[in-house]
Amino acid sequence: MARIKKNFQIVLISAFLFLVFCSSCGAQLLTMCNFDSIYQLGDSIADTGNLIIESSLGAASPCSRLPYGETYFNHPTGRCSNGLLMIDYVAWEARLPFLNPYLKNGSDFSHGVNFAVSGATALPTSVLAARGVITPFTNSSLDVQLDWMSRFFNATDHAEEVKDALFLVGEIGGNDFNYAFFQGKTIEEAKSFVPDVVQAISHAVRRVIQYGAQRVVVPGNFPIGCLPIYLTAFETNITSAYDEFNCLKDLNDFVEYFNERLQHAIEDLRNENPDTVIVYADYYTAFKWLFRDAFFLGFDLGSLVKACCGIGGEHNFDGARFCGSPGVQVCPDPDRLVSWDGIHLTQKAYTLIARRIIHDILPQLHCYA
Repeated sequence: MARIKKNFQIVLISAFLFLVFCSSCGAQLLTMCNFDSIYQLGDSIADTGNLIIESSLGAASPCSRLPYGETYFNHPTGRCSNGLLMIDYVAWEARLPFLNPYLKNGSDFSHGVNFAVSGATALPTSVLAARGVITPFTNSSLDVQLDWMSRFFNATDHAEEVKDALFLVGEIGGNDFNYAFFQGKTIEEAKSFVPDVVQAISHAVRRVIQYGAQRVVVPGNFPIGCLPIYLTAFETNITSAYDEFNCLKDLNDFVEYFNERLQHAIEDLRNENPDTVIVYADYYTAFKWLFRDAFFLGFDLGSLVKACCGIGGEHNFDGARFCGSPGVQVCPDPDRLVSWDGIHLTQKAYTLIARRIIHDILPQLHCYA
């Protein structure tokens, strides 16, 4: 009886916290910062079209065709989801237009630029290759994106806009580890990459500060052990390998290891740059919140580790028959699932994570309306 009462209290507390949080869901909180523009570096979590423009390989990628983009745009845009991404919600919260991809000729960049490229890594492709890791989709790693940013600022007069801009350095680095794991590297081997990946991100933060950035957000990585692609590839009969959400503990522990070291580096950057606001965005905790409060958030409790667009197996994911392939179906209601294609998240999941992140980081941005 005492156990039932305790569980009931936990449910009530969760519901209360959800209602408190969602009381601000309709408010565009970032407007108090008066951001004039946003500049995004990163990978497929933020790419709004660069990959499908930069090469024929990118143009043939799954994110270049339906059902990607079907929920919001009714056509593919290069976003690796059924609709909007977190960066789209960040722009909306700041009352700014969606960011155009840097490689889209003739675009309006008056309120920012998206330099992110799906498949991009924090480390240069040559560095990863020297360690036996091949980057299959793009060579536009973080240093390349920074060079694009440098050319953009050198070619245009954005000095005033940069002062009132928000810079997002990432999420980036996840693919360095994704490629390593799926090319046979162990967790211990992947850990040896962490110092260099963190250093590359720190270098990027220093460069955007040199460009004039005064507010910089640096996200950590998601709990990859909860993604269908990992759950399918590293499935095991050892029940103790899984946590209460049926996520792989070792992989999530690795991400926590990386995120902790990234946060230490951010603290060092703050000490080096006391006049610049540098904020860590906790993607890991925000993602886990989706699972922890799934019922209140409207997700299907039986499908938390299943892909909406996929086929086969316990997690509705088959790497040989990816979302967008012939015969691969989309679930009836993507808003009920967290995972879109086994790697990326649904518009609903991205919306909620973005709102939570904004809610969490706003006080740290030191914006005063």
